[in-house]
Amino acid sequence: MANNQYVNKVVYGGETLIDLTGDTIVISKLLSGYTAHDKSGAPITGTCTFDADTSDANAVASELLLNKTAYVNGLKVTGTMPNNSNNNITVSSAGGTTIPIGFYDGSGKAVIDSTSLGNLVASNIRRGIAILGVTGTLSPEDQLVVGPATATPYTTAQTITAASLDYDYITQVTVAAIAYTETDNQQGGKTVTIGTVAP
Repeated sequence: MANNQYVNKVVYGGETLIDLTGDTIVISKLLSGYTAHDKSGAPITGTCTFDADTSDANAVASELLLNKTAYVNGLKVTGTMPNNSNNNITVSSAGGTTIPIGFYDGSGKAVIDSTSLGNLVASNIRRGIAILGVTGTLSPEDQLVVGPATATPYTTAQTITAASLDYDYITQVTVAAIAYTETDNQQGGKTVTIGTVAP
């Protein structure tokens, strides 16, 4: 047998006892530390450090933490998912806030933005209504604009409303006395004027 040649097939009495010629084992696929023979019959020692069958794994880079690695179907995958641990999410709209993609470990919080939080006080909330744990103390009348009104009688009808005075309600209406004047006229009598014409 020539140097550097190995027996990879043995035929005895027409019967094949050993045949390595069709084997596909290579060093990179043989577990590290294990020995075998390749298709030439040469002894080989494995270098593969895989110790599990990952052919059914289905993780992708976006599902693994940033810079973390794993093996999927025999291939090394490096994660791209941002690590958002300890990060707070600020809610600034009643419609909600989009949560950034990434990993959360449960230590962060969803917090109300500072402006809205500053307005979330009992005196801004109607009495008896609770919003996010703050129970209101505001009475409806606290926000009302009320005041008195005065009216001068005219010879034509007039309507006085709270809205025309920029009030929510009118507390009272004081109606002036009907105007009455007497003046001397050229004929030696008196002219009596009753009521006022609307301006």
